[in-house]
Amino acid sequence: MIENFWKDKYPVGVAAEINPDQYPNIQAVLKQSCQRFANKPAFSNMGKTISYGELYELSGHFAAYLQNNTDLQPGDRIAVQLPNVLQYPVVVFGALRAGLVVVNTNPLYTAREMEHQFNDSGAKALVSLANMAHLSEQVLPKTSIKTVIITEVGDLLPPLKRLLVNSVVKYVKKMVPAYHLPQAIKLTSALAQGRAHAVREVAPESGDVAVLQYTGGTTGVAKGAMLTHRNLIANMLQVQGLMGAGMSEGEEVLIAPLPLYHIYAFTFHCMAMMLVGGHNVLITNPRDLPATVKELVKFRFTGFVGLNTLFVALCNNEEFRKLDFSSLKATFSGGMALQLATAERWHQVTGCAISEGYGMTETSPVASVNPFGNIQIGTIGIPLPSTLCKVVDDAGVEQPIGSIGELCIKGPQVMKGYWQRQEATDEVIDADGWLKTGDIAVIQDDGYMRIVDRKKDMILVSGFNVYPNELEDVLATLPGVLQCAAIGIPDEKSGEAIKVFVVVKPGATLSKEQVMEHMRSNVTGYKMPKAVEFRDVLPTTNVGKILRRELRDEELKKLGKK
Repeated sequence: MIENFWKDKYPVGVAAEINPDQYPNIQAVLKQSCQRFANKPAFSNMGKTISYGELYELSGHFAAYLQNNTDLQPGDRIAVQLPNVLQYPVVVFGALRAGLVVVNTNPLYTAREMEHQFNDSGAKALVSLANMAHLSEQVLPKTSIKTVIITEVGDLLPPLKRLLVNSVVKYVKKMVPAYHLPQAIKLTSALAQGRAHAVREVAPESGDVAVLQYTGGTTGVAKGAMLTHRNLIANMLQVQGLMGAGMSEGEEVLIAPLPLYHIYAFTFHCMAMMLVGGHNVLITNPRDLPATVKELVKFRFTGFVGLNTLFVALCNNEEFRKLDFSSLKATFSGGMALQLATAERWHQVTGCAISEGYGMTETSPVASVNPFGNIQIGTIGIPLPSTLCKVVDDAGVEQPIGSIGELCIKGPQVMKGYWQRQEATDEVIDADGWLKTGDIAVIQDDGYMRIVDRKKDMILVSGFNVYPNELEDVLATLPGVLQCAAIGIPDEKSGEAIKVFVVVKPGATLSKEQVMEHMRSNVTGYKMPKAVEFRDVLPTTNVGKILRRELRDEELKKLGKK
């Protein structure tokens, strides 16, 4: 039944299947697009635009540097720790052209988080923004990383503007703490050295890993999802197939406020938009709403990729509401649940409906989306072409359409597995290739799907996965903590916020401020608790396992939601 259920659910003109082997690897997509759209703008940031032709040239210089000036070999991992700046696509595509595996790394990570990811991935190289190089200095001696490349925010801007921007960031805003990395080379120097050499284009197999995208797990240990060239190409073609209706090749202008190191933005802007020659406007700091709106004024943008939190903030901004939205024809939402009030407000302000989708890091990431022209707010749409979905009960038995169960996904975008964690892979992907999502859903008679609950304890903060075990492991290292638990509580701005519960050891004293300071030193910003509650005891099973679900139920009851 599942096999044929969606055959007649797709809009007219949308094929139910894609060919994930249409391209042998990402390099082939990049080369074709950069030739077809050579003179079209590819990425803009801080007033500077690079064309597809320039992207290919610059990424080639970086690839040549890696091949001729380092001992890196195809298959080696390179950690890329950059925000949304022009350097990101140049470095990522250059690394891929040299045959390396990209390890996307959050620039906001603490030293502890960086150390785990660098060591777990076995990264041998790092490209980092100067702003967090002081943390790299702490971490690198504990890793296998030998090649270190540092870039400043304005490095790809014209010379005078580069000097101005970098000076302001470093000396006026004081956003670059002092660091000492004598082995590091500047990205500008690496590109200059690479210019003297030709690229030896590497042609990996479609099943080779292209990106290690880290995600949390039920154990609290961040795991690298192995996303192959075929996975990412499949998702690129699927997204184009279902969401690309009405998009004109080489003409679209897409606003990119979500971080490219997050798989949602990476696949959309670096893959799907590349295929159609889209112009991606990179927003480096979307939290700075005045600066973001000033950037938006410069473009007649046709598409916007965001999530609920950002939509709310923008709609509450008076200057944003004054913008000309006459060219906007597509708004995409993912990463967290889209609230009905937000969708209605966005449509009221911009005149454009939001198409909500669903996905996971493990699905490269898009699995389903609302087709334009037939959007059902409150649903996650229908599966992408070549994607099957089903819901199962606790015993793994498929349930009839209209029943509630755990959502399972099967398709060419499902990851190869978790890096060096076969047991964890086997827990989520069965022998037939079905991925268990941990989300509880219902498939409607019309093929649209709704998420109704979460099976896992994962907390979703503004589209970022936060796993309670990691927070509890960190909190447990604070002297005076006897027991602790972390849960997600409803939050209007971020979807969910983090609340931690602490039982203090007999005779010890702890304050909320001490708890917050300890967490601030060990986890990145979006993992920070919003609330701390001290208790004498925590609810546990008869074997002593803390019952997070009971704590969540208590919080929901307080809010009148249960």
